[in-house]
Amino acid sequence: MRTFDNSTSSTDLFRTPRVFQRMLVTGGAGFIGANFVRLVEQEWPQCEVVVIDKLTYAGNRENLAGTKAKLVEGDINDAQLVDDLVGNTDVIVHFAAESHNDNSLKDPSPFITTNIMGTFTLLEAARKNGVYFHHVSTDEVFGDLEIGAPTKFTESTAYAPSSPYSASKAGSDHLVRAWARSFGVPVTVSNCSNNYGPYQHIEKFIPRQITNILDGRTPKLYGTGEQVRDWIHVDDHNLAVLDILSHGEFGETYNIGADQKDINNGEVIELICELMGRPGDYEHVADRPGHDQRYAMDATKLREELGWSPRYTNLREGLEQTIAWYTNNRSWWSASKESVESTYASQGQ
Repeated sequence: MRTFDNSTSSTDLFRTPRVFQRMLVTGGAGFIGANFVRLVEQEWPQCEVVVIDKLTYAGNRENLAGTKAKLVEGDINDAQLVDDLVGNTDVIVHFAAESHNDNSLKDPSPFITTNIMGTFTLLEAARKNGVYFHHVSTDEVFGDLEIGAPTKFTESTAYAPSSPYSASKAGSDHLVRAWARSFGVPVTVSNCSNNYGPYQHIEKFIPRQITNILDGRTPKLYGTGEQVRDWIHVDDHNLAVLDILSHGEFGETYNIGADQKDINNGEVIELICELMGRPGDYEHVADRPGHDQRYAMDATKLREELGWSPRYTNLREGLEQTIAWYTNNRSWWSASKESVESTYASQGQ
């Protein structure tokens, strides 16, 4: 069984980093996971990465093109496969999840199977093999905040999930903490705000609007567009995860957020249209049922204890990079565009 040094403190975090030779990334062919694999290869070239991904609609082999990662097509609920992979790794970084709120409202069952049962299967393998487990979660487990309020989510905010998706992620968070307390599994947890950037599926809000414009369609704003999100570039999220893996204290949770001023969805779509030469050219469509109003993360603990700070300090800069990526990678998204828009049209969106 592996043993880990967790003797770091706020005074020596930067002198005694953990070093990993082998890493298992679940969901590593998805949006955030694939960007994370690329970052690991850049920042930790000594670390061999194995990806397990079911390659559903959100996972794509092309997302890992050009990396050295070994891709294993498989289900995190396959206990034997998971045990074999975990037995040959130093750390599990668990991104794999069903994550689209609209899909969870149509059929919650895959969210329970993947997000709760899949996490259980991984935790059992980590317990058996004595492997460090980092769990990637979401700000949506906290519910939402009042628009215009000064409050933000902290690591001690009570959970109040609003959708089957966020409820399933809340359940998985609780499992991770329970396995740490009951069985001594070395774990860390991160809860992050809304990500954007390259390789994000075009069903999501920001890439949907970018590709609408690139495809000659009109961008769509859900409801009144007053909902507020703490948008963070995927690279900044993943850099925070690297800091947690390297220096984070076992058993601790770290909020990840860009700490930018509140910006609502209407302002986001206005900015996208402006940057793409279509100022104000969008239409309102039906809102999502139970749409959370405001998310805002307090990342003070992450900044002060681990020294993390975002590279993209304003949304405009990050959106410019993201727009350029989708513009230069039409072949990555164009084949699925018609299907995505047809689905939204059937929902009045």
